[in-house]
Amino acid sequence: MSTDGTVTVPLRDRVATAQRDQDARTVMRLRLGVGIIGVLLPLALPLGNWIAALLDGRTGDDVWPGSMSGAYHTSIRDVFVGSLCALGTFLIIYRFNRMNDVMGTVAGCCALGVALFPTAPGSGADSGQLTASVFHLVFAVGLLTSMAGFCLLMYWAPGIKDRSYVRRPYRVAGVLILVFMAFAGVAAVTGVGDDWPVTPLYLCEWLSVWSFGFAWTGAALSLAEDIGRLSRTRAVVGAVLRWLRSLGGLLGRGTSRSRPAV
Repeated sequence: MSTDGTVTVPLRDRVATAQRDQDARTVMRLRLGVGIIGVLLPLALPLGNWIAALLDGRTGDDVWPGSMSGAYHTSIRDVFVGSLCALGTFLIIYRFNRMNDVMGTVAGCCALGVALFPTAPGSGADSGQLTASVFHLVFAVGLLTSMAGFCLLMYWAPGIKDRSYVRRPYRVAGVLILVFMAFAGVAAVTGVGDDWPVTPLYLCEWLSVWSFGFAWTGAALSLAEDIGRLSRTRAVVGAVLRWLRSLGGLLGRGTSRSRPAV
């Protein structure tokens, strides 16, 4: 206690508190990073191909690759590879508890493997590309399986198992990923939907990655609420929405003024 009667917190305790807060913020941002990649990547691939087709003067009939991995052989290859490398890095450095650390490391290594060993092109593949495609398939199956396992393990993770609004999305995501993997396998064996604009394989991969991404985004927002950071996020989002509404109002008034009188 200081001379004026106030309680002085020891420096060691203040440093420990600041360290815990920093660790929580780091985990929150890692969860959010994984979630954002999972939510945006399936949409960014066809959108990027469509934009590239417009810029090149092409029709854009092939904006949807046969699979997410097929994006490697399209105009959006760098986005696909970069997103997987970022996702793999986030998963490897993420730390929560022992089982999830192991599963996250496995998933992260598989994500890097998917990025570094591309799938073979649709036709004209040489022996090296076919060999790389085998490794790619192994890593892709390992990535989806470990993503499902990670979500299911998080259902029983300490600090989460007591909050149903956080753990349920993880369990749902884990089950959905396994279901979509089964659907993709059936479609690949039977050849159903090979001539669809969006193939069943892409749809199943899309929904699997979305399940994973939304579960992680929800976990990030939950942690942000726990450490008192969600209010700042709401303030930023609210400011952006107010700016968009004001911009829309200005555009609307400008349009109404420019209309000729009748």
